[in-house]
Amino acid sequence: MIFDLLALNPIALQLGGLEIHWYGVIIAMGALIGVIMAMREAKRKHLDPDNILDLVLYGVPIALVGARIYYVIFRLPYYMAYPGEIIKIWHGGIAIYGGLIAAFIVLLVLCKKRNISPWLMLDIAAPSVLFGQIVGRWGNFMNQEAFGAKTTLDFLQSLHLPHFIVEQMYINGAYRQPTFLYESMGNLIGLVLILVLRNRKHLLKRGEVFLSYLIWYPAVRFFVEGMRTDSLYILPGVRVSQILSLVLFVAAIGIWIYRRKMLDDPWYNEL
Repeated sequence: MIFDLLALNPIALQLGGLEIHWYGVIIAMGALIGVIMAMREAKRKHLDPDNILDLVLYGVPIALVGARIYYVIFRLPYYMAYPGEIIKIWHGGIAIYGGLIAAFIVLLVLCKKRNISPWLMLDIAAPSVLFGQIVGRWGNFMNQEAFGAKTTLDFLQSLHLPHFIVEQMYINGAYRQPTFLYESMGNLIGLVLILVLRNRKHLLKRGEVFLSYLIWYPAVRFFVEGMRTDSLYILPGVRVSQILSLVLFVAAIGIWIYRRKMLDDPWYNEL
């Protein structure tokens, strides 16, 4: 019964005219746990954990703005017609790639000012970001967004999904592919692999934890994005996220090969 209520009502708490949405609660929870993960790893790498807090303090607000701007740009005709909707992120409509780009810029500036290796900071942050993405997709679930094409009840039941997920996938008069779940589970597998590889000696060098993320996440996103019905398009039939995913995937592999051949970086687990 509790799960049914959660699946049906996107509002977690209402105090007078103030509504607290599950979307925001879930994203905040993912961010909090991700910060704790990063701070523990920073301490293990003899880096002041306060640097992580400062990165969050500056990075999260700017990342939210970047994510919203990215989304609005590719839905510009709608938001020009309804400008009051631009600030209403609780209605959904943020693009993770926009947030990642903004957060990446903040990280580079912070590292330069404090004389910290950007690659080390990226290595520390990457698993936390991936965890946040895993959890954040459940915020999309509560808003009934990031879904796929029409499907059947029989198909969803064949996946042995909990009842509350199946029922929440009934959107606009039809059952939908739970692409939010495919991406969340795909990224969970990636997170486990990255954490296992990160803790093995003489396996990953500095920067390669981040590059592993930059290979895995775009690969998952590329395939899941092709199943979604609410994608942002740069041209008719050309999905923005698929193009960017492909670019990041190829670039990450190229950078990995270059750094292995040309640079003598230390092993990540021996820093």
